[in-house]
Amino acid sequence: MTTRAAATIALTLFAQCVPSLATPGIAYQTTQPTFRSAVDRVSVAAVVRDKRGRFARNLRKEDFIVQENGASREILEFHSDVNAPVRVALLFDVSGSMRMSTRLENARQAARHVLAAMKLGADEAAVFSFDMNLQSLQPFTADASAIESALARVQPYGQTSLYDAIANTSRRVAERAAGDSRRRAVVVFTDGMDTSSQLKPEQVSAIASEIDVPVYVITVVSQGDRDRGTADAPDDPLRALARWTGGEMFVTSSPAHESVAARQIVDELRHQYVLAFNASPAKGWHPLDVKTKDRDLTVRARSGYAAGARAGS
Repeated sequence: MTTRAAATIALTLFAQCVPSLATPGIAYQTTQPTFRSAVDRVSVAAVVRDKRGRFARNLRKEDFIVQENGASREILEFHSDVNAPVRVALLFDVSGSMRMSTRLENARQAARHVLAAMKLGADEAAVFSFDMNLQSLQPFTADASAIESALARVQPYGQTSLYDAIANTSRRVAERAAGDSRRRAVVVFTDGMDTSSQLKPEQVSAIASEIDVPVYVITVVSQGDRDRGTADAPDDPLRALARWTGGEMFVTSSPAHESVAARQIVDELRHQYVLAFNASPAKGWHPLDVKTKDRDLTVRARSGYAAGARAGS
């Protein structure tokens, strides 16, 4: 499956799950503030790390700066967790190219690493697959056996619409998360090839960013591709897509790589700061820049939001 195709499928699912979206990165709590950019508030989940890559803890509202189109926005509400529960949609590329070598089985194993890092019960997962169409193999559940059964039903088929699938899956996650405290994300397992998507990576990232659903991509490659340097291009459109939503892309070629990526994904979801501010009255796409006053800290958050459209932030 090509990168473009995979992205297209994700975006289509996203559109079906969150209708009318515009297309243009502590202790357990049972409830948390819900902010809706379409009404009057925009919420942004941010992951903050220091120079050594460790999570920056104990930050306050006063430590953050939010800029929209270069202008500072007042942070009206602030929330932080050190161990928040998570809800993850596992999205599998089942294009024909995933039949090559052991790619599909490696993708399943990578998913199992993600599940092992979760705490099913408090946490939930769902399983989706895509080629030209998105399929729900297992709705969101905390039942580990049901999820494992769904993983066994993931089988390669034909062409792929990767980007569309990411968009559509993001919408499903947002729809499921309304009024829930779990930190949400889409984790994509793919070989990075897209052959048939209608949507472009930047369109998908805008959709996922709008509803504040980070997209993490685990690209399964061979050690030979990794050694030749053909599997981890810095300008990869999937990497850009993930970072625009506040997520990240990982290139894996061994169980050790998969385990490290899985732990990082789940740890990031559990250690988020959530900031809210008033939405702009102007319709359209509004780029965001979230940072801290401490320049030694790095913030990753979504790239913007759309005003004047129904969103489920």
